[in-house]
Amino acid sequence: MRKTQKLTISAMLVAIGTLTSNVFYIPLGFVKVFPIQHFINVLSAVLLGPYYAVLQAFCVSLLRNLMGTGSVFAFPGSMIGALLAALLYRKTSKLIFAVCGEVLGTGILGAMACYPISTLLLGQKATLFGLIPAFISSSFVGAAIGFILLKVFMKRSSFQQDVSLNK
Repeated sequence: MRKTQKLTISAMLVAIGTLTSNVFYIPLGFVKVFPIQHFINVLSAVLLGPYYAVLQAFCVSLLRNLMGTGSVFAFPGSMIGALLAALLYRKTSKLIFAVCGEVLGTGILGAMACYPISTLLLGQKATLFGLIPAFISSSFVGAAIGFILLKVFMKRSSFQQDVSLNK
């Protein structure tokens, strides 16, 4: 895939993630659970690769925070999940590993990265085991939607060729 195509797809995913952030979220205390971000992370991990996946996750998180529809926890969770999903997909070429990378990256590693932020910067008492279930459930739902959509699209040979050129 050419750079122009990657930039265009990335910009469209950032726009979708930003626009849906005020419609589809679940407030859980001081964390806003956003499954659409995880859906977009899986799509960008498979279609665009690690650099663009992390970049789009950062851009969506930044725009959500600027608009007031996100929290500071969006940065580590979405970016770690997008990176791990893209790296696992690049290594194995299997969609299920992209989904697992998103769930493990966001649900466990992202939650662990958010714990110091919640205790030190925000001054709020949070339990690590309170963040992990919320992050895992959100990332699992979004990643599963991305998996189903990509499975449907990959039945078309032209789409599969575009994805294989990403490697």
